Amino acid sequence: MASAVASAQVNGGDHGANGASNGLPKSKRFSNIPDTLDVPVNDGEEAVEIDLRELADDPTELCTLFEMENAPRPLWMNVALAYAKLRKPDIAIEMLTRASQVMQGANANARDKLTVVTTLCWMYLWKCREAPRVAPDGVLVSEAKTKEFYLQLTTSTLNEALRLNPTFPPLFLARGVLYLLRASLQTPSKASGSGPGAVDAERAELLRSALKSFDDAIRVSQGRNMLAVMGKSRALFSLGKYAEALAGYQDVLSKMPDLVDPDPRIGIGCCFWQLGFKDDAKGAWERCLEINPDSKIANILLGLYYLGASGRVPTNSADFIRLYKKAMTEYTQKSFKLDKDLPLTCATFANYFLSRKNLANVDALAHKAIQYTDVNAIASDGWYLLARKEHYAGDVERAADYYRRSDDARGGTDRGYLPAKFGAAQLTVLKNDLGEAKLRLEKMIQQSRHYEAMILLGTLYAEEVFANQYSAVKEDKSAEAKKAISLLEGVRNVWKDPSKNLSPDSAVLLNLARLYENDSPDKALQCLQQVEQLELDQVPESQHPEGLEDTAAIRAALRKHLPPQLLNNIGCFYSQAEKHELASEMFEAALSACMRISEKEEDQDTDALVTTISFNLGRSYESRGLSDQAVDVYEGLLKRHDDYTDARLRLAYIKLRKNPNKEGPDAVAKLYQEHPTDVEVRALYGWFLGKVHSKKKPSNPSEDPELRHYKHTLQNYDKHDRYALVGMGNIWLTAAREMRRESESDKKKRSDTYSRAVEFFDKALQLDPKNAYAAQGVAIALVEDKKDYKSALPIFLMVRDTIRDAHVYVNLGHIYAELKQFSKAIEFYEMALSKEGKQNDAGILSCLGRTWLNKGRQDRDLEAYKMALECAEKALSVAPEQVHFKFNVAFVQIQLAMTIHSLPETSRTTEQLQQAAAGLEAAISALDAIAASPHTPYPKHDIEQRANMARNTQRKQLERAVASQKEYEERNKEKIAAAREQREAELRRKEEERQKVLAKEAERREKIRREREEILARDRALAEQRAEEEEARMKAEMTTDSETGEKVKRKRKAAAKSGGGEKRERKGGRRRRKNSVNTASGDESEAEAPRPKKKQRLASRKESSKYKSAEIVEDSSSEGGGDDALERAERALEGKSSPLSEVGDDVLPDDDKMEVDEDAQGGADEEEEGDAGAAARRGGGRRRGRIVEESDEDEEAGGEEKAADDGDEASPAAEADASMADAAEDDEE
Repeated sequence: MASAVASAQVNGGDHGANGASNGLPKSKRFSNIPDTLDVPVNDGEEAVEIDLRELADDPTELCTLFEMENAPRPLWMNVALAYAKLRKPDIAIEMLTRASQVMQGANANARDKLTVVTTLCWMYLWKCREAPRVAPDGVLVSEAKTKEFYLQLTTSTLNEALRLNPTFPPLFLARGVLYLLRASLQTPSKASGSGPGAVDAERAELLRSALKSFDDAIRVSQGRNMLAVMGKSRALFSLGKYAEALAGYQDVLSKMPDLVDPDPRIGIGCCFWQLGFKDDAKGAWERCLEINPDSKIANILLGLYYLGASGRVPTNSADFIRLYKKAMTEYTQKSFKLDKDLPLTCATFANYFLSRKNLANVDALAHKAIQYTDVNAIASDGWYLLARKEHYAGDVERAADYYRRSDDARGGTDRGYLPAKFGAAQLTVLKNDLGEAKLRLEKMIQQSRHYEAMILLGTLYAEEVFANQYSAVKEDKSAEAKKAISLLEGVRNVWKDPSKNLSPDSAVLLNLARLYENDSPDKALQCLQQVEQLELDQVPESQHPEGLEDTAAIRAALRKHLPPQLLNNIGCFYSQAEKHELASEMFEAALSACMRISEKEEDQDTDALVTTISFNLGRSYESRGLSDQAVDVYEGLLKRHDDYTDARLRLAYIKLRKNPNKEGPDAVAKLYQEHPTDVEVRALYGWFLGKVHSKKKPSNPSEDPELRHYKHTLQNYDKHDRYALVGMGNIWLTAAREMRRESESDKKKRSDTYSRAVEFFDKALQLDPKNAYAAQGVAIALVEDKKDYKSALPIFLMVRDTIRDAHVYVNLGHIYAELKQFSKAIEFYEMALSKEGKQNDAGILSCLGRTWLNKGRQDRDLEAYKMALECAEKALSVAPEQVHFKFNVAFVQIQLAMTIHSLPETSRTTEQLQQAAAGLEAAISALDAIAASPHTPYPKHDIEQRANMARNTQRKQLERAVASQKEYEERNKEKIAAAREQREAELRRKEEERQKVLAKEAERREKIRREREEILARDRALAEQRAEEEEARMKAEMTTDSETGEKVKRKRKAAAKSGGGEKRERKGGRRRRKNSVNTASGDESEAEAPRPKKKQRLASRKESSKYKSAEIVEDSSSEGGGDDALERAERALEGKSSPLSEVGDDVLPDDDKMEVDEDAQGGADEEEEGDAGAAARRGGGRRRGRIVEESDEDEEAGGEEKAADDGDEASPAAEADASMADAAEDDEE
């Protein structure tokens, strides 16, 4: 590709094409106008000399002279053009008009008149460029000389010339320029079918007419009219055909390297800019300035280049200051000095003054840009600047009008100007018309995924969700929450795109954290941690601690410079995740930050923050078991605020835990007496009453002190107190469980009591749909009253993710035991035992033993019976005073003895029978002791009967079985020994085979592992080699720009012309290149091999380095045919019931992800690669490729939360949690 700055071609030797001393070409415009002009008078006998460098502003005298002397056309033309040279086109127009009038006679030369009229047409076109678009203020529209006024004059003059000679060559060029100006002033269409970047049908038609006119001019000049070629390129540029336009401008430059005014380098740079090669554009414009330092267009374009470069570096960096200063002072300011009315310069300076809040200058410059431009985009910028000025000033109505005009200037509706659309949306937010704002923003995002629009719309949805949280009547805002999360997560994805050069926004992350707070606290914590990192990055180096090398220690020391609210919220999320040590660290750091603020800003009141954070610190100490430190914190709070009820409540609770007999109850009672209206205190007191009266509950629930207390709370203090509602539900649940169920009336009364309990739970769920304790109460009622295990199971599974308590797993174990899925029941019971403080819980051990017993009965498995006996004995060892645990041990021993007795002689041994007999004797003794105790778990008569049966029947059965088994074993000693030996041999053989299979499998896996390691090592070496080669190649092609300091591609120097080189045209004839090698055969395919396409590179990019896992991972070892409907439902629920899954599924749909925009010309360039590949390599002396292929493109790769009370002891739902375990003990097995 031809270079816009190829010095060897442009300079043309030591003195340039025009012989300039500096070797640079100069403008030839008006170069044929002499400095003086001799006008013959008196029939040529004398002559009057006119100095064309100092012409009078009134041409009347000259015109009179020329008319009297019948001056020929050249004299008129020279004087008119001399006026034009002095930049006085109005006087030139007057001269040409008088000349045209003089030549109206019959004797006038038609060619002379045609020349004058054509020149007059060009003068009108000149004035059209300088005239305002609309009538200035104070001037009547009918009298204003606007662009449209001069276009009409041009049209009439051109028509007059065409009547004289329609084939006059200069008229083709004039007509093409007229069409160009009309197209640029064409108002953009608002047709819904035209998208962004599309050309309006009317404008396209005008541009095609311009193309035809320029083609006619080129045709009649046999391709020598370079101004027509430039005009054609300008029309192609306006049609969006930048590559074709670039080829035209380069063709002009290659044929007329000394052409300066107009300068094709300006067009070349603009084409490069639109094609994405901004550094090449800069090079073209710099060459333009090198030739003509006073080029106002090149100056402002370079200013815009450096402004764009400054936007790609951090605003607080030295590079930003250097680039911005260079853009404004070196280039934009110079352009403004050269022409104070240049629209593009005015718009750029207006933007600068807007950033400085100098609104008066903004108004003047923006109006200039609007008045004098013939480019709709610049007019749009002018209106936008005026809109922002009014927006700053608070004039919403005028700002809205200007935003609308700015949008309309670029097409409006589906096209238009996105910043103007966004500004209009901001105004609707200011007017509190949020519905209209959302519609506008959603339309913008659908069109272009506008970054700021995504932030604003996501924030609007988030604020709607937050407002609903605090409203009296709650609405379902889950859809709004999902939209907000999707939009704001989309913004986070944009930050990851290095090409966007966008910095993370703390406000976006904080809103996301609040949205994730309830359903995905882990994601909320990640957002806050990202905000913390942003804040740490902003801490100046001067405030970094000295002498510390550990990263964690440095981070901890810097936290005192962060906002304490942020640290407090992070600590609350750590507490919620049961990471109490980290929570304490955060709360302590937050207190340090408060102290620093108090020391630095004495007028800043941090007392409220210190109070809240200190309380949270005390709670974290409690969770860590550091009760003494927690007491110190609470007492410190009470010294500062003796009326801080929450701190007194926690102190009373700690005392109650430490001294449950005297000091603790006194503290709770005293607190209740002093604050009887505080619902938190009443909740603690209600829980205390429940603990005090737990062992002797009245038969009538209405007489229960705890229930009366909750009822009093609901009637007199807060009818919506959820703690009291759940507490009353638990009391009625417990009462229903203890009620008799012999007769139908008893069962109905019991069911009604369950229904009453459910009413309280349902009321609590209406007030708080996510109340896990109320949901758990409903599930327990379903199981105990309705035996509806399938409906209760999903509730328990969801509650399991919220309530971190052993009783949730106990209840799940109960359900699976009732469903005869004993393996799962055992699993959940064991999980309950694994919870802190529950390792030796007698109730859970009893339930686990009962499940093992049922599993043994079902599978006739002696090992399961032994596990049941082990659990029963362990429960008895934990609570030896409990008679029912002793009964359980005896019961299991009897069941084990019966099972062993029932086995055939071939499946049992004498030793097993003797152990069963010993266990039976122990069971008989235990039953006798239980029957003699005052409190028996079952009727005394039943226990005595069971003991007598064991004594009289089972004992004798076992004695006979032992004797029979001994006789059998003696009689079949040899057979048994042989069978045992055979069985042991078979087992050894199977074990050996299994070991061989395992060894072979291990060997196979080891071989695969070694092969993979070899392949990975080889691939790694190849990748490193390719990376080194690529890096070396890139380094060779890259150099540091002396102007911007950025890495840019090294410009290739023009290759020396070979002696016998001959020109060869590419297919299509759009570009020419010097062939550096003489080819005898002329066969291009043999002379040069085609450039290889990067198929391997493209294929590798299709494979993502990131993998997405399935929502549900199926266990390969499970048999699908054996699952029942309940198991399948449970697996589905475990994958979907978590609140995390709702958010996780809609974080960011694929179609909402930001995609890297590809160059529109990339596809065309790839299609032409076969034809252009060889030519591109031969073009050493010309510019390197119109579209550079980037093979090394990077791949994409709060405040006062309190933790829940310890364990289940501070919860009114504790009894409901444990209730099923208690019910299990009533089983009469």
